[in-house]
Amino acid sequence: MAIADLQDEVEGRVLRPGDEGFAEAARPWNVAVQHEPDALLEAASAADVAAGVRWAAAQKLPIAAQSTGHGVTDAMYDGLLISTRLLKDVEVDIAARTARVGAGVQWKDLLPKIVPHGLIALNGSSSDVGIVGYILGGGLPVLGRAFGFAADFVRSIDVVTPDGRSRTVDAGHDADLFAVLKGGKGNFGVVTGLELDLIPLTDFYGGSIMYPGEDAEEVFTAFRAWVAGLPDDACPSIALLRLPPEEFIPEPIRGRFLVHLRFAYPGTAEEGDRLIAPMRHVSTPVMDMVGPLGYEQVDLVSMDPADPLPFENGGALLTDFDEDAQRALLDVAGPGKQFPALLVELRLLGGALGKPSPVLDAVSGRDAAWITQAVGVLAPPIAAMVPDAIAAFLEALRPWSTGRTLVNFHGRPGDAEDRARAWSPDAYDAITKAKRRYDPDNLMRFGHAVQLPSGEPAEAALPLL
Repeated sequence: MAIADLQDEVEGRVLRPGDEGFAEAARPWNVAVQHEPDALLEAASAADVAAGVRWAAAQKLPIAAQSTGHGVTDAMYDGLLISTRLLKDVEVDIAARTARVGAGVQWKDLLPKIVPHGLIALNGSSSDVGIVGYILGGGLPVLGRAFGFAADFVRSIDVVTPDGRSRTVDAGHDADLFAVLKGGKGNFGVVTGLELDLIPLTDFYGGSIMYPGEDAEEVFTAFRAWVAGLPDDACPSIALLRLPPEEFIPEPIRGRFLVHLRFAYPGTAEEGDRLIAPMRHVSTPVMDMVGPLGYEQVDLVSMDPADPLPFENGGALLTDFDEDAQRALLDVAGPGKQFPALLVELRLLGGALGKPSPVLDAVSGRDAAWITQAVGVLAPPIAAMVPDAIAAFLEALRPWSTGRTLVNFHGRPGDAEDRARAWSPDAYDAITKAKRRYDPDNLMRFGHAVQLPSGEPAEAALPLL
């Protein structure tokens, strides 16, 4: 079957390398990765996705899907890349407190439609991220300790499985597939949309405080004592930032080494001020931007980069972050260390994140106390040093690691043993069994795909005719 046959079946564009628009459509947010598939389908509808999957499956060509590409870690070198970025439909039922979103919808597309009605959804640290990819990795929200993982609030998922069949799955229909899709990432097909529950929220308080990096030991010590007394619905995190001297960064923090405290709380300004007060008296803050916010300003909590970057990351779940763990972290990435990473962070888990899911899923981390990660920019002159630095950081904290991570924080996946770190043993077993059932030809083999249960190698890609 020729590419022309696929173009005849779809409304969207089918592109090959060198075609006008191919590079833009294939480019992920992580610009360190450059996809080179045999063909790219820019799907205009869920029907286009189904046609693309059937076309590729007929030739046993591998398949990958991409919306924004925030979570891309590896390049696709053959097969069919399906871009879902044009699937931007949003349907909101204010009375029922639900939203149905297409696979191309970002959080920044949904929030303006629900926040004015006193409703929120559980987005992560950046509203620029695509909703579907984030939730397929479980979704660690800004307000996670208050409400839980984003996957806990999914009502149904629309997915095209590798056999080309379009399915709407939920707790009562293909429940096994519904469970592994939530947290199992892109192992079982191409998701075209999902429906999620919305959450009523009256007050939102949050933001960040920046401290001089030289005071990291003082700030981290105070932070550990402070979080021990916080209520379950308070959501703090802390990071070390090494910011470049670029003009887009505000002058007070441009080119500086800083400690970045982030805080979010679903409550009043009075209560929020009371909770954050102890950290306002630590060190001498460079910037203090914590206060009452409209939830549409949620990006001010973490202040993630808005523009695409070439980056690599790696993360681990921790059982604890005590004095010894703090010393290990600062010995690698603290003041005076030549650590070539933009960010090292710790996010406090627990609270609602530690409660069982209301419906079976494949999300890890419910038994962990913390999640940590390092993120490095792959740009000269430090690009070659970043992977080893991330590995050294994770090794330093290995005594406190659960041995696992969250799939959205995993970074570049390695061998089968390394890939399994993204899930609990029970979840990984369910994922591999579902992989055999729904993708026996291992067509969904890119990114965080698991190996087949038998460990057999992937089918070789067939040439396009």
